[in-house]
Amino acid sequence: MLNLGSAPDTAPAADLIKDVTEADFMAEVIERSMEVPVIVDLWAPWCGPCKTLGPLLEAEVTRLKGRVRMVKVDVDQNQMIAAQLRVQSIPTVYAFYQGRPVDAFQGALPASEVRAFVEKLAGLAGDGGLGEALEVAETMLAEGAAADAAETFAAITDEAPENAEAWGGLIRALVALNDETGAEAALARVPEKVAGLAPVEAARAQLALARQAASAGPLSDLEARVSADPDDQQARLDYAGALHAAGQVEQAIDILLDSFRRDRDWNEGAAKAQLLTIFDSLKPNDPLVQRGRRKLSSMIFA
Repeated sequence: MLNLGSAPDTAPAADLIKDVTEADFMAEVIERSMEVPVIVDLWAPWCGPCKTLGPLLEAEVTRLKGRVRMVKVDVDQNQMIAAQLRVQSIPTVYAFYQGRPVDAFQGALPASEVRAFVEKLAGLAGDGGLGEALEVAETMLAEGAAADAAETFAAITDEAPENAEAWGGLIRALVALNDETGAEAALARVPEKVAGLAPVEAARAQLALARQAASAGPLSDLEARVSADPDDQQARLDYAGALHAAGQVEQAIDILLDSFRRDRDWNEGAAKAQLLTIFDSLKPNDPLVQRGRRKLSSMIFA
């Protein structure tokens, strides 16, 4: 059984969130992260998105009562820090734990994704093995041991019922096992409090894609249909679903982008809807998502 009962640090709010400079960055980030995960919010007073993201991060850090700390770095006043972290745009957020960066993202995120980011970081320390268990389960899933991954994710949800990462992982593992009924049942059991968080939404999107692919037909047959008639939009949609199910995500995105280019209004914008579902199934900072969204936007506003 995982021991998740560690009591959180109840440090005063003033100690949880600090402005730091080059003079105290080492102490407040690198050294402090040896004890507790530290979020580094790189911002500037003139940055509009920073003013939206900063308060969301601060609210989540305060809510967790010391399981995560946060520092704010004004990049205009601390250009050496920005250069060392290779900051190219702001807001940029880094997460440090045990002296090294463990996660990062750029740009403002929705509140649900901010919460998921902070909670995932909090899970790295003081969780009685939760963070390690999640990593083990993700490795199992990545290596094809979906049954073992599903069992581990399920055990974590038993111990930590409101852990969005564990629920998302369980659903994805069941999808990988072609157990769509089980995945649907797991999705229905997700607590309402975390049902809208990014890991669960990504798993929900993967389940939707798996359902579509199951009814599409063999990949080779769909490829032949598209080759015979490139304007067959239904064949292209089914082919993209089959490609995604086969792990050929980039090719699926390209097929759908071309479908949108050919006829964006076909079937009430089905190609765009399918693209957005694929984007939702991946991490927001995935290069395929960023590239695909740029190309889709360029066609929408052309």
